[in-house]
Amino acid sequence: MFEPFPGNYVWNLATNLALVCGGNHGEIDDANRPIMDAAKAGADAGSAQMFDSWVKVADQVAANAQVDEARGYALSAGTKYLRASGYYLAAERMQSRDYAPRWAAYEKGMALFHRGARLRGLHVDKVEIPYEGGSYTGIFYHDGSGTPRPALVSVNGLDSMKEQVCMAGHGQSNLERGINTLFIDQPGTGEAIRKRNLPAIYDGERWGTPALEYLLTRDDVIKDRIGIFGLSFGGYHAPRIAANEPRYALCAVMGANHVWGQRQRERIANEGENPVPHYWDHVMWVFGIHDRDAFLVYADQITLDGQVENIRVPFLITHGENDRQIPAFNAQRSYDQAINSPARHMRIFTAKDFEVEHCGADNGTGMRDYIADWCGETFTKMG
Repeated sequence: MFEPFPGNYVWNLATNLALVCGGNHGEIDDANRPIMDAAKAGADAGSAQMFDSWVKVADQVAANAQVDEARGYALSAGTKYLRASGYYLAAERMQSRDYAPRWAAYEKGMALFHRGARLRGLHVDKVEIPYEGGSYTGIFYHDGSGTPRPALVSVNGLDSMKEQVCMAGHGQSNLERGINTLFIDQPGTGEAIRKRNLPAIYDGERWGTPALEYLLTRDDVIKDRIGIFGLSFGGYHAPRIAANEPRYALCAVMGANHVWGQRQRERIANEGENPVPHYWDHVMWVFGIHDRDAFLVYADQITLDGQVENIRVPFLITHGENDRQIPAFNAQRSYDQAINSPARHMRIFTAKDFEVEHCGADNGTGMRDYIADWCGETFTKMG
């Protein structure tokens, strides 16, 4: 993994994720150089300085896009707006929930994502998915033709957002293989937690079934070819949902997460790297639980033991051999227990793939494209 901040995994991860989401190395270098010393104090201490530096670059990239748009250069403007969106969202993701400036950055990031997509001619529909008396949001990525295609529901990790996963190329990679994608901010992530106060839950089928049922209403989706994909914490959610919602036609994960609850107790003992600063504050916000001990008790339910045995559709597990957040044994455990899947497959990414970190953060293309290839091939075999 590219590590501009020696010894600071969390900031290095943020840098790599921004690059994966379409960031420019020169712009990111300008954002990082002023905060090299701040990084030495640890992931939490200097996160506000990181925010200021990254937002300053995002502001300039957005201003450059405005100049292009005023001159009529829509494609160039759209590209820059998307990059600026990625920087705003990357800066916001790293902050405590109590850091007030994060909310304006989030709004800018969201707005510029859609502005950039429109100028680039991308077809990204905002959608509402009914959920327990209210709704959560998604974006549907398609080619605008109305052609019925297979579709994937894309499930976020603990701290990612639907726009980031889309900007990481998943929508385009899937579409090139004939698959539409519904990126969702499920409860606990993105808009769901930031704007609707919808906390994460261990039994994600409660929101996973509504996502499938939304796709069943669309004419550009083949009804019996809807799969589910999850990355990071989504590597727990997606298999559990596929195990409990049999209408999903396949399941694929980027980063297995078989015993996520156990991993939280291990983190108490400083085992494994954290994905974001202010980690315990973040997870308690995500789950709507105000006491760490109470959160750990709740998290004990977050295991795929007793769940993946119920997956009866094709199941793909990918994982990096040097994942410093979630150990690779999670992948083997999910594979070994998925005894009723008619086509289970595990792919561990190694140094020869140039992609060994958590969810491919050190490259961003290998796992993504492998999953898209497998889903495309699997859907085709369904006839």
